[in-house]
Amino acid sequence: MVLVLDRYCIDRYESILVDVPGGRPLSPYHPPLASYTTFLRDRHADALRWEREATAAPAVEQFPELPRWQAAGVRAYRATSRPGAVPSAYLTLASAREACEAAGKRLCSRAEWQRACRGADDEPFPNGDAYRQGTCNVFREDHPGRLLFGNMTVGMLDPRMNLVKAGGKPLLRPTGATPACVSRWGGDAIHDMVGNLDEWVDEPDGTFVGAFYSRSARDGCAHVTTTHGASYFDYSIGARCCLDTPNPL
Repeated sequence: MVLVLDRYCIDRYESILVDVPGGRPLSPYHPPLASYTTFLRDRHADALRWEREATAAPAVEQFPELPRWQAAGVRAYRATSRPGAVPSAYLTLASAREACEAAGKRLCSRAEWQRACRGADDEPFPNGDAYRQGTCNVFREDHPGRLLFGNMTVGMLDPRMNLVKAGGKPLLRPTGATPACVSRWGGDAIHDMVGNLDEWVDEPDGTFVGAFYSRSARDGCAHVTTTHGASYFDYSIGARCCLDTPNPL
């Protein structure tokens, strides 16, 4: 974690979920549901219908693999923070909160998250005082829904969305894979606070921040989405945890 203002710590990377107590990584392309079989069957049916209606060829041919143990249902999981991993998406506010608490941490408040994003120099973007296209993984050149289905308004729960590539490059990147997009605190840095995935913050009505990779956002650390409730989840939403401590971990 990275120490912010000598008051709290925040995860260096977006959350990756693992099961409790085994520590096995959950598939980042599926939601962490206790009852999964019906959900997955319905998603396959939806995808087939969307593809029949689409005019473009599918951008991803197969559904990502779901571990058999996860398909049977996951009842406890925790958030971890590590480089070079695909961050976990498809999280509700409750699942993000539970994952942080199981790790002995908590969801950040909006104010904490935004201040951490702005870095020690208190600037509006992780890279400085102005938006620069391509510095963070945001406002990408295409949208996974358009590439998969020819429609950006469908497929929100399709497990393939975050496997889609544009221009031969993945839209969703592994944690830390955008090295210029860092919020610096002394000799340390927080990665991907703008772009990659939206991230839940701890507000009861449902608020996420940061903007995901295909969102048309140029407002950096100030970007906030409040148009969905706390129970909403889709391919674009993940999490990051905070911790009350005067010492970095």
